[in-house]
Amino acid sequence: MNGACKVAVMRNFYGNNLLPSKEYFWLSFIVKDDEPTSKLLSSKHIWHVQAIFSIKEGAAAAATEPSVALFGRAIVMPNLKPPITTTVAAMAYQESILKALPAGSTFTPLMTLYLTDTTSPTEIKLAKKSGVVFGVKLYPAGATTNSQDGVTDLFGKCLPVLEEMVEQNMPLLVHGEVTDPDVDIFDREKVFIETVLRPLIERLPQLKVVMEHVTTLDAVRFVESCKEGYVAATVTPQHLLLNRNTIFQGGLQPHNYCLPILKREIHRQAIVSAVTSGSKRFFLGTDSAPHERRSKECSCGCAGVFNAPVALSAYAKVFEEAGALDKLEAFTSFNGPDFYGISRNNSKIKLRKNPWKVPNSYSYSFGELVPMYAGETLDWKPSLD
Repeated sequence: MNGACKVAVMRNFYGNNLLPSKEYFWLSFIVKDDEPTSKLLSSKHIWHVQAIFSIKEGAAAAATEPSVALFGRAIVMPNLKPPITTTVAAMAYQESILKALPAGSTFTPLMTLYLTDTTSPTEIKLAKKSGVVFGVKLYPAGATTNSQDGVTDLFGKCLPVLEEMVEQNMPLLVHGEVTDPDVDIFDREKVFIETVLRPLIERLPQLKVVMEHVTTLDAVRFVESCKEGYVAATVTPQHLLLNRNTIFQGGLQPHNYCLPILKREIHRQAIVSAVTSGSKRFFLGTDSAPHERRSKECSCGCAGVFNAPVALSAYAKVFEEAGALDKLEAFTSFNGPDFYGISRNNSKIKLRKNPWKVPNSYSYSFGELVPMYAGETLDWKPSLD
């Protein structure tokens, strides 16, 4: 998805107060309070945040704003135009985000580099030393939005870089799909695991890997088969709550179209079981994609679900239905920071059982965004008080 940042303040998704909007982050901690239908959650983190617009256009992405008010940190994706391929560029991108935050904000963007065939081991050393870059993103060329500059020779040109990442304890973040047009779109994750990811882990078993936005039973089994602490996965709200039927029910539903594409119900159920089991290998990653309505409702629409306004409510729905609300905190707040080796957040947010209707759309200066669950009612509502 296109990157960067633009609007500084906008209406809060859950009311009329003016608050910075944002994308996705993590929670830290859940404790019961004196309200039987409330839980206190430590400020969460969102792993895998995308933004819209070019970095040249402004300071902080309107798309990331819904994330800032409720979340403490975010792993910021590097697939801008042009992509963030150097530490210097990552530092500049981070600065542009920080400058757009409201006074007093403690939100911290955790930056990533875009892996290319020309990335050097020296760049990995610089990235680690900077204290700004927390991962390197692997996009197979053509796999998703703005991935045309992605990797074409992982086990050749990129191998020295991957070896240096092991030395620097720098995680590799993976969009886990092959791009061969002869591979069925619903099988691309499974084929990627067998042809790319499994051989990679066998060759570099000490490489830390995050398989992002997993969608299949195959991915769940693979992650669970790997050595704990070295391979983990993020999971989006849409892949926990929707299956591929929802793309076509009642006609084509472009706002449910994302990459990786939604899968069969058996895969959705497998992912739900994995994340609600309490496993430390899985954590929150919304992959929220704020494509404006015109770029979704057209003859060649963009892939991505705008879930930022409903992410916490949606995750709570999943865990409540599974009878596992006591495990929500670890998924949203502990597992991600622990895997990345950073401290957990101490601040809290409150998640109340307080039904609210999701707006049909949100208006921005650049266009209109249609959220996941537009016009529907969700039971859980997060707040800072």
